[in-house]
Amino acid sequence: MANSHSNAPEPELLKALLQPLLADFHYWFERAKALLGTHRIDFLEEEEQSNLLQRVEQAQQEVQTAQLLLKMTDGRVGVDTAILLPWHKLVTECWQVGMRFRSEHPELNLFSSSAPDALESWDSLGGTASD
Repeated sequence: MANSHSNAPEPELLKALLQPLLADFHYWFERAKALLGTHRIDFLEEEEQSNLLQRVEQAQQEVQTAQLLLKMTDGRVGVDTAILLPWHKLVTECWQVGMRFRSEHPELNLFSSSAPDALESWDSLGGTASD
């Protein structure tokens, strides 16, 4: 996870790039965890849903660790792209599940005002799942 190369980016640049990226991963994993942990996703087998939730929870822990390392080292530790790519693929998978679930269950008011502030609406996914 650490970037020990002598040609590593400056800590300020690293922080400027990584902090918002890690915050985004944290946000989307939190949303996915809320969906998978509170609703039965009927187009997934129970084992598939459980496995996806476990992968989200694992990735969320990894992101939190990376955020902590970045903060504790004042931006001197980066995250290898080999770590970032699986997180991105997992977020994309969660977006797809969320969009399909939402389209199949429009009657549900997911992430309504009773939900935490960070989990306001699954609708904001529009157009970002393919990014």
